[in-house]
Amino acid sequence: MFAFVFNTRRPIFADIRVREAISLLFDFEWINHNYFFDLYRRTASYYASSELASNGRAADARERALLAAFPGAVRPDILEGQWAPPVTDASGRGRDTLKTALALLEAAGYELRGSQLLERKTGKPLTFEILVTSRDQERVALAFGRDLKRAGIAVRLRNVDAVQYDR
Repeated sequence: MFAFVFNTRRPIFADIRVREAISLLFDFEWINHNYFFDLYRRTASYYASSELASNGRAADARERALLAAFPGAVRPDILEGQWAPPVTDASGRGRDTLKTALALLEAAGYELRGSQLLERKTGKPLTFEILVTSRDQERVALAFGRDLKRAGIAVRLRNVDAVQYDR
C-alpha cells in the first residue's frame, strides 16, 4: 500500500473538514493515469481485500454496541459501509472538487485571500509538510502539492531516509 497519512496530533488536522478537503484535492485518477499507466487500484481501507476491511460492509450490532459510548465518533456513512474515497475527473484541475474542498475549508474557518488560504481568526496560512522517503513518493507528493496550491494551501516537501521517517 502507498498512502499519505495525516498526523492528527498536529492541530492543523484536528478538524475532519480540513482532512476531508485535503483528501478531495488528491487527484488519484490523474496521478494513476499519468504516472502509473492506470495500473493502480484505489483502496478504501488499510486492510483492503481482507476480512478486516470495513468499506462496503455496515457495522454489525456488536461494533455498534462498542461505539454506543462514543456518539458521533464515527460518521454515519462509515457505519453504514457506504464511505468511498473521492473520485475526480482525472483532468488534474477538477473545478467541482476544488469548489467542494474550498466550501469544507470555509466551514472549518479558513478563507481564500488572493491565492492564499488563511485561517479566518488568526490570519495564519494553511500550510503543512509532507514527508517522503523515495523519488517515487516525491513525484506523487509534488503533484499533490500542485493541486493543494490551487486551493491556496502551501505544502513543504521533505525527503528523509527510512529511519528518520519511522521516528
